[in-house]
Amino acid sequence: MKMLVTGATGKLGSKVVETLLKTVPANQLAVSVRNPEKAEGLRARGVEVRQGDFDRTETLDTAFAGIDRLLIISADGDNETRIRQHTNAVAAAERAGVKFIAYTSLANAKESKNFLAPTHQATEKAILKTGIPYSFLRNNWYLENEISSIQGVLAEAPWVTSAGNGKVGWALQQDYAKAAAAVLSGNGHENTIYELSGKLLTHEELASALGTVLGKEVPVQQVDDATYADIMKGAGVPDFLIPMLVDIQKDIREGTLEIESNDFEKLLGRPGTPITEALTQIVNGISTK
Repeated sequence: MKMLVTGATGKLGSKVVETLLKTVPANQLAVSVRNPEKAEGLRARGVEVRQGDFDRTETLDTAFAGIDRLLIISADGDNETRIRQHTNAVAAAERAGVKFIAYTSLANAKESKNFLAPTHQATEKAILKTGIPYSFLRNNWYLENEISSIQGVLAEAPWVTSAGNGKVGWALQQDYAKAAAAVLSGNGHENTIYELSGKLLTHEELASALGTVLGKEVPVQQVDDATYADIMKGAGVPDFLIPMLVDIQKDIREGTLEIESNDFEKLLGRPGTPITEALTQIVNGISTK
């Protein structure tokens, strides 16, 4: 049985591989990465490192050859780029005769109006079309996405949001990684969809939990989207990122991540890490850098 993880040097991919290596022999594990030199550490530990570029289909044919179980970790970029790249990866998996595909998708992907949803809708559809047994790991939102806001609070700034009372199922990347590793290496996950989410919280509730961790009150500044964009610009966020950050706030406000689920328990045997414990880990990570 040979398993392969794409994007294995990325933030989520590297955590998935580390989790797998605790239970899976290294010689059963391969990784597909754009820059193999970045994965030399994995090669030294017995993991097979293959070069795979989602924009160069010939590399994917080689990368996926002889693979039984594949985890496609969604790529970065705009929707158009990601749809093209993911479609290439799925087609290569089908050509290679892969027997199972797990894919990191988005909360409620099929019905979602989230600005990121088109990528995941197209990829899920492409996977279904192959007829290959699948598992869609519909990840809600990484708590790590809020690191810049947490850093702001540590520097005495308020928590700024235009998301109103919209709720999010924040969870640590490590929890999402453990869930993905459980599906890739486990049995009985054929043709499944897992909505992976922490406890649903508003930005106000998240800021309050952060205040508990820090032992101080965290003021929350609720603003409109235009003001939010101005504040982000003033904080030094690159111009090209600002529309995306505003879209995230808008989509949260409109409830696109408000998906209740206990699927972490199905895969991890426990709920996602409690929010104060998760925030403590992130704060400690920031302060040790």
